[in-house]
Amino acid sequence: MKRWEKHTWVICAYKVSEYLEDAIKSVKSQTIKSNIIMVTSTPNDHIQKLSEKYEIPLFVNNGKAGIAGDWNFGYQKASTNIVTICHQDDIYKKNYLANIKRMIDKDQSTLIAFSGYGELRDGKEVYSNTLLNIKKLMLFPFRIGIFQKSKWVRRRILSMGSPICCPAVTFVKSNLPSVVFHDNFKSNLDWEAWEIVSKRKGRFSYVYKPLVLHRIHEESTTSEIIGGSLRGKEDFAMFCKFWPKCIAKIICKQYVKSERSNKIK
Repeated sequence: MKRWEKHTWVICAYKVSEYLEDAIKSVKSQTIKSNIIMVTSTPNDHIQKLSEKYEIPLFVNNGKAGIAGDWNFGYQKASTNIVTICHQDDIYKKNYLANIKRMIDKDQSTLIAFSGYGELRDGKEVYSNTLLNIKKLMLFPFRIGIFQKSKWVRRRILSMGSPICCPAVTFVKSNLPSVVFHDNFKSNLDWEAWEIVSKRKGRFSYVYKPLVLHRIHEESTTSEIIGGSLRGKEDFAMFCKFWPKCIAKIICKQYVKSERSNKIK
């Protein structure tokens, strides 16, 4: 079995999740093996038992908590240059890492490498709905290799929303700032990260195949935020990074409508 020593999976565990073990299994079943660690700011027996069962080193974040704090903690705890932050609700197809490795090996200037994704709703895999189709369309330019290295193209894409699924992203630390995520947002901290990284020289390496399944359920952070008013405020703040406020308001209204497909129905 091939092993990628330069890569680490960072599994972010939070409270008691019934889906954590499925995420672990999907990481363990990759066709290419690599390093795996688990991090948490909410240590408990459930997380401890799973780390012992699957022989995964567990690190407890006693510093700044929250989503950004936990992700940055895990990012720093990984001793390798290449890191994938695994969210406990989500599942990776067994060939995710092999495809990502191929893209990074192809171009050492890669900043982030990411795949397409589908959704898990009530145990069913979904690859086509309003939101997914819009995001696939937004990412279509990245299927042309030369556009993956264009700052202008990537910023035009991000100026219309965030089509990049956070758990589908693998980071090349040597090409990135020491701190990737900031705590300015609760929901859009990943979009903000892509916006910051988009200014750097290098490649956004994209595998268009849906190699990650993002679970949609009532307890997920995304569903919780969309249910309130916070998401709209955060979306507007992000659009203002690219557009005058008058234009940002128009784009934001349409974007919020498409994001509502993330709600549990």
